[in-house]
Amino acid sequence: QVQVVESGGGLVQPGGSLRLSCTVSGSFFTLYAMAWYRQPPGKERELVAGLTSGGTTNYAESVKGRFTISRDNAKNTVSLQMNSLKPEDTAVYYCNADVAPFIGSKSYDYWGQGTQVTVSS
Repeated sequence: QVQVVESGGGLVQPGGSLRLSCTVSGSFFTLYAMAWYRQPPGKERELVAGLTSGGTTNYAESVKGRFTISRDNAKNTVSLQMNSLKPEDTAVYYCNADVAPFIGSKSYDYWGQGTQVTVSS
């Protein structure tokens, strides 16, 4: 059983910073790419930032230069440092992990429960 748990959301003023963390735990064979998605109120879920196990990153245009994704492969964690936050960054943020649960199996997407980030004065 694979569990994905996020933490670190909250309320922050415009221009402020927050750091989200996500831990993948349980029994699995290989953890591949990890990513952060977000779903603003009334909108579709969108990719914010992704990071492969080899260290390749990709970011949504709207967060480039403000957000940084990083991971600790030894701890199976991924973090999202968010700086210069704007009201339009308000959303539920979800951690996504691409995991192969068994030796020789294909990989599957696992999702966390989401953490609310609200940027408001």
